[in-house]
Amino acid sequence: MQLIELHTETRLSRLERLIKLYQGGHVSTLMDRTLDKLFSVEAAEAQKTIDILRADLDELEARYDMESSAFFERFDKGELGDAMDFIEWASLYRMYMRASKRLELLTGEK
Repeated sequence: MQLIELHTETRLSRLERLIKLYQGGHVSTLMDRTLDKLFSVEAAEAQKTIDILRADLDELEARYDMESSAFFERFDKGELGDAMDFIEWASLYRMYMRASKRLELLTGEK
């Protein structure tokens, strides 16, 4: 079994135990506070990542006078070619979208 698969399996096992504890009403205040703190710390890290990526995206948007969402749609359709800036921009935009989704899940906000 590969290392990544082992870590994923371990994580899933821990999550399943946690779900069972919550479903069975066997949760302590400490567990609640710990999870709240964990979500808060992870959300702050996700926000830092988003801020860094947003600054990079803002620079590219200004340079090419195009919003990232419009750029990505056109790039994804193959309309813009494969210039190194465009490949980097697409990668940054994907990372930004993943980080934004992660933050949304961590905070429960849309």
